[in-house]
Amino acid sequence: MKPIDRFSGHAGLYAQYRIDYPDELYTFILGDMPDRQIAWDCATGNGQVANALADWFAQVEATDISETQLVMAVQRPNIHYQISRAEQTPFADHTFDLVTVGQAIHWFDVPAFHREVLRVAKPGAVLAEWGYGLVELSDELNPPMLDFYRNRIGPYWDPQRSHIDNRYADLAFPFADVRTATFMVNHNWTLERFLNYLRTWSAVRQYIFENEEDPVTAFGERIQSLWGDGEQTVCFPVFCRAGKLV
Repeated sequence: MKPIDRFSGHAGLYAQYRIDYPDELYTFILGDMPDRQIAWDCATGNGQVANALADWFAQVEATDISETQLVMAVQRPNIHYQISRAEQTPFADHTFDLVTVGQAIHWFDVPAFHREVLRVAKPGAVLAEWGYGLVELSDELNPPMLDFYRNRIGPYWDPQRSHIDNRYADLAFPFADVRTATFMVNHNWTLERFLNYLRTWSAVRQYIFENEEDPVTAFGERIQSLWGDGEQTVCFPVFCRAGKLV
C-alpha cells in the first residue's frame, strides 16, 4: 500500500500552528520504564515529539515520509532524522526501548506497522500511539465549529479521519499491559491563530485544492462576532494508548 502524505504541501503551516503535547502525556508513556537508551518517533513530522523524547533518551530516531516536514524539524545532537515508511524501516531487530506515534497511526497500514514494531523493538519495550480529536470551544462557538467540521469540509476528509473521531477504538492493538489515558491541551488563542490552525487540516487543504477557495476565511467571518477581538480558550482532547511487547 502506497503511503499517504497529506502534509508536505503545507509543512510551514503545520510546523507553526499545530499543538504540542502536555508533559503529562510523556509521564504517562514513560511510567516506570527503566531503560531509556533509544526511542523511535514514527511519523515525526516537524519533530515535536522527537524533541520532547530527546530530553529523556540518549538517542532518538525520527522518521517520516515527508522530506519537506523533516527539513523543518527541530535539530538536536541526539536526534537523527530520516525518510522512511512506518511499515518498512532500515532499523535492526530489537533496537528500541520506546516507539511513539502521535496523530498519525490512522494513516498507516496498521497491522504491517505493528509487525515492524515487533521486529525493531526490544522485548519489554513500550509502544505508545495517540491522537487528538475535534477542538472544543465555548458553548456559543461549538455549534458553528461542529457544522464547519461535519458539513462544510466533512466530505473532504479522508476515510481515515473516522479513526480519530472514535479514538482508535476500531484499530487493533495486540500488545500486553495496555493502558489508556486522556489529557486536555488548553490554549488561549486569537481568532487569527485559531483559523491558521484550521488551515493545517488535511480536509481544508483538499477543499482548497478542489474548489480554489479557502473555506476558513468565510468561517472566520461567520464566527467573528462570537469570538470577539481578544482570545478564546481552545481545548484539545488528547487520547493515548500504550502497551508492552512481549
